Formats: sequence, C-alpha cells, structure tokens
Amino acid sequence: MENILIINSGSSSLKFQLIKMPDETVLASGMVERIGLDGAKLHYKSAANTVSKELEVPDHAVALKAITGLLMDAEKGVIKDASEIPAIGHRVVHGGDTFSKTIIIDEKVKAKIREYFSLAPLHNPPNLKGIEVAEQLFPQAKQVAVFDTAFHRTIPSRAAQYAIPQSFYEEHNIQVYGFHGTSHKYVTQLAIDELKKENSKIISVHLGNGCSITAVQDGKSIDHSLGFGPVNGLVMGTRSGDIDQSVIFYMIDQLGYTAQEVSDILHHKSGMMGLTGFSDLRDIEEQAEKGNRQCQLALDMNAYRIKKYIGAYAAAMNGVDAIVFTAGIGENSDVIRGLVCRDMDFFGIKLDEEKNKVRSKELRYINAADSKVKVLVIPTNEELEIAQQTLELIS
Repeated sequence: MENILIINSGSSSLKFQLIKMPDETVLASGMVERIGLDGAKLHYKSAANTVSKELEVPDHAVALKAITGLLMDAEKGVIKDASEIPAIGHRVVHGGDTFSKTIIIDEKVKAKIREYFSLAPLHNPPNLKGIEVAEQLFPQAKQVAVFDTAFHRTIPSRAAQYAIPQSFYEEHNIQVYGFHGTSHKYVTQLAIDELKKENSKIISVHLGNGCSITAVQDGKSIDHSLGFGPVNGLVMGTRSGDIDQSVIFYMIDQLGYTAQEVSDILHHKSGMMGLTGFSDLRDIEEQAEKGNRQCQLALDMNAYRIKKYIGAYAAAMNGVDAIVFTAGIGENSDVIRGLVCRDMDFFGIKLDEEKNKVRSKELRYINAADSKVKVLVIPTNEELEIAQQTLELIS
C-alpha cells in the first residue's frame, strides 16, 4: 500500500487528495481557495473529520503547509509524518510537444514546464509553484508530473497541424495540443472496460466551465476540439469556442479593440456568459424554463456545436460505438444531454428519456434499448487517474 498525495495547484486555489493505492481509498481531500486574497478558506475532509475555516493565505507555500498540518494533526490527521507519503502526483496543464507520458520531476522537467508558461499562462505557473512548495515540504517524496496534454500526443499530423506556413510548426511548435486529457483518458478507459470491445470508437464529451470533445479510437486520442490554446471548439462558460478569424481582425481593425482586449473578450466574456449574462448552466436552464428566449437560444447553440463535433468525429473514425458524457455539466445536465442526442437517429443514437433524468454518481447507460450507439454518463475522477499513473510510474 502506498499513500499518494495529489496536488492540483491553480492560480488562486490548491486542491488535494490523499489516496491509499492501489485500493483507491481517499484518506483525506479538500482545498484552499482564494490564495493571496481576503477571505481565504481551507476545506478538509476525512472519514472522521470535516474542517472548514478562514485563514490568512498569502501564497501557495502557506496553503500547502496548512494542508500538511491537518494531514499530520494528532486529532484530525490521517498520517503521522511526511515519510508516509512516498510520492506526490501533480496536475500540470501544458507539456507542449515534450511530454507524452507521466514523468518523475527533476530540474530539466521543471525548466520545460517553465518554458511552456507562454502556452498556459493561467495554469503552468501555479502548477510549477505547487511542485516547488511540495519539494520543500516533502523532500523525501518522488514528485511526479501528469500532463493534461499528454493523452493527445497520439493525434496524427493530419489532425494536429494547422494549414498555415510549415515554418510556424517547425520553428514555433504551433499545433493542436489539446486539454482535459487526464479526464478523457480516465472515462474512455472505463468505457472500454465496460463495453469489452478490443477495437473501440468512443467520443468523450467533457462539459464543465471549460468544455472539450475527443475522438478516441482503440484507447488513443485521434482528434480533439481544443487546440493550441483552450478557447476554441465547444461553447463554454465564458469562452467562445470556434469563431471565424475574420471577426477578430474586424474587432481590431474596424472596432478599435486591442489584441489583448479581444483575447479577454473571447476568454472571459463570451460563451454562455456572453450570450445570456450567466456563466453557470444551472441559472441558464432555470431562466430558459421560465421562457427566457436568449437562454433557450444559448442552450440550443451549445448542444448544436456538440452535435456537429459528434458528426465530424463519427466520420473521422468511420463509426462510433459509444458517446460518454462527463464532468460537471456532462454528468448533471439532463437538459444538455437531451438536446445533444435529439434527432440523432441517423447515427444510431437514441436516448431513454427516463434514464437520462436519473441523478447518480455511478457509471450508467442512458441510451434506449434499441439504440445502436451506447450513451454513457461516467463521472470523471482526474485525481484518481493521476494517482494511478503516479503509482504505476514509481512501481
């Protein structure tokens, strides 16, 4: 048995889970939110204790020290000292074209993570900060990096490259990198195990505040909706998804916006927020139910974009065995799932409306009995996937 600490270090938050492997028992979990801001909070949960308190957290070092203190606390803790954690798995968003698999972190790996700051400016810097703090607090532990982009390194060149001068690819590595890879890998592997198909064609639909869809053939990512950055593809909470590039040039050349202002609009003021004024899908669904036509349109646009990608990926794989919905919206919104799967009988996709309405934290089928394509809802667990990959590497 090995205790694996999982750290997901964000710009103003630090999430953690301590998982006993390989039996996958979560010993403790929680997060510190609002790091560097007023009103920072620590949330901690174990089988015996729940802690939620405000404290002053100026930086990630203080956050991780507070977490470590609780993990080893005489009354509320679950371990006696740091030596009981032999490995720490870190979520790192961008591994560029360097990392195609999980790796033990050394100075060269950290230098590469730093090199990719420009590709993921909101994620890689705090990811690296979490690694550096963990190295100080757990000097005896192996530090392991699990990259969101790694799963998508199998995407072939015909799908990964853009039709721009080849020099941009060769000299600047401009290509499709893809994101949410840890989630897509986790749920598609469960789907493959469930379907018991040696050769499989699965479309994984990860719907949260950030959204992406992946074509997974025989367990490998072969195409993906997010590309060089995390803003294109599906309609998201505040991100636009696919947009005609001409709109960007028009906003700059004719409307007087700077490039930075356009970037801010597309990342933070677009998507469902831009269409409705709400970024939380629950609010949008509630307003749509009350007759808000703009919210109804936004839901239709959201689902229509997903349907288009399903059609494209079914063509790319010459068929589809299963569609998997996952992440916060994918797991909980029967409205979006229903809109996506409506009028898809040409593809052999047919929902069971009653099964679709069921709320559960378990893997479940929501397709009708006569649906040629299986439709599953599989709760994602990126922390467990990181723990599994970390254990496999250190073993």
